[in-house]
This record gives sequence, C-alpha cells and structure tokens, in this order.
Amino acid sequence: MLRLVVDICLVLILIYMVLVVIGERRTLWMVRGLIVLMLAAALSQHLELALLSFVLTNLVIGSAVAMAFMLQAEFRRLLEQLGRGEILQLFVPQTNSPPKPDSVIDEIVDAIKELSQNRTGALVILETDRPIDESDFSVPGVRLNAELSKELLQTIFQTSTLLHDGAVLVRASRIVAASVILPISEKTASRQLGTRHRAAMGITERVDNCLCIVVSEETGSISVAEKGQLNRPLTSSKLRELLREKFSPSVEVDTVAPQLRSIGRRLSLRSGQLWQFLRRLLGGSKSRKR
Repeated sequence: MLRLVVDICLVLILIYMVLVVIGERRTLWMVRGLIVLMLAAALSQHLELALLSFVLTNLVIGSAVAMAFMLQAEFRRLLEQLGRGEILQLFVPQTNSPPKPDSVIDEIVDAIKELSQNRTGALVILETDRPIDESDFSVPGVRLNAELSKELLQTIFQTSTLLHDGAVLVRASRIVAASVILPISEKTASRQLGTRHRAAMGITERVDNCLCIVVSEETGSISVAEKGQLNRPLTSSKLRELLREKFSPSVEVDTVAPQLRSIGRRLSLRSGQLWQFLRRLLGGSKSRKR
C-alpha cells in the first residue's frame, strides 16, 4: 500500500511540474486530456478489462508522442532545467515579464498615431507574458532584435521597404522581428475588416499572452485585438490608456499560475478521497478473487 501511495504522489508531482513548465491555458487542456486517458488506462488495466486496456494504452502512447512534437520548446526547457539542477524552479510558476515602461508605450503610441494619420497599414504584436513560440506564426519573419523607437516602427511599415508586409513582434523594449506572417482567423467577420484585422484576431485566438495593434490602410482607424476579439475604433489617447492599464505593475495579468495553484489545492483535498477509493477498489477485487 505504501508503495502505491508513493507512486501516485510521484506521478502527481511530475504532472504539476509539466503544467508549470507549459504554463499556457491552450495546451493545459491537452495535458488534462492526456491525464484523463492515463487514469482510464490504469483503471481498465486494474479491472482486467483487456481489450479496453489495450486500446487506451495505445491511445495514451500515441497522444504522448503527438504532444512531444507540439510542445518541443516546453520539453526542451524542462530538460534544460533538469540538466542544470534547477529542480525547485520547476515547482514555481513563471512570473510575468516586466511591464513596459511608459517611455516604450509612448514610442509605440506615437508611431501608431502618425501611421494612422498617414493611413499607413501596420500590425504590431505585443507580448503580455511569456515569449511567443514561433511555431504559432505562419512565417517567423526577419529577426531584428533592435531597440524599439517611433522612427524605426514607422520606417518598417513604409510601403517602400521590404519588411512592411506582415507584423512586427515587440518583446519588452525591443523589436524582435519584422515581416512576421500571422495565421488568419476563421471566424466570420465584417466585410469592413481586412487581412490585417483577421490576422490580428487569428494570432490572439491561438496565443493568450499577446495583444495586437492594427492600423487600417484604408481608413487609418486603430484597433486592438485580444483573445480573438477586436476593440475598435480607438483614438491614440485611448490606446495609450489601454496599454498603460495592460502593462501596469499593479495589474495582475491573467495567467495560468492561479489555475495551477487551484489545481494543487484540489489535488491535495481530493488525495485522501482517491486513496480511500483505491483501498475500497483493491479490497473489493481481493474479495471477489477469494
């Protein structure tokens, strides 16, 4: 019995470590689904349901292999931390990236304001939390890793430059890449929305930890996409207010960390119930064998 309890506790610890490393709500549901399959396979094996156990076991193996391909960056980070001996850090959810200072927000807003007045189309991705995985982009674009400035943003989106077609990825106070091609949203949208708006909706549907600023080339209107929803039209002052509110140190960004803490509490509360259930299950199977 003690060995079974230790085994279950170690599996729960491993699952928590994986959830902390992944830390993204979209992939969190896939991990939960895999956990359900694993529990179902273990239960069917214990109840000696041979055919069901065979099907579920192979389904778990296939799902694990598929997730290993989809979550390469997360598993690489897990192995790197294990290799460096940073075991304790695996139990601590990642903190949000430092908020953007007002000077950076002012540079972004001033650039967007002038692009809007000149009716120059623009698409700017701002990370609100962890770095975005490049696999979420259709084309990663051209890496710049340059200090963000109003002049550089305006220059990139001039139609005479080679990098104007696509989005600019901003991380903290630096422009990471330009000419990034984003996935297009499949939602039915107004005919007034062009490709830039649909691309902004598409990336924010796929990735939680970003928002996207759009400047319409036809009307010069400013929009902000977040979690697949467009906030439009916006004035430059409203955009400045929105960005300062989003990146303010006093604002708690909605991350997976609170969910992980909630999962940990629920696991600790229900571990006793799970243990009692297993004891009754094992006791019942032994009595039937007798």
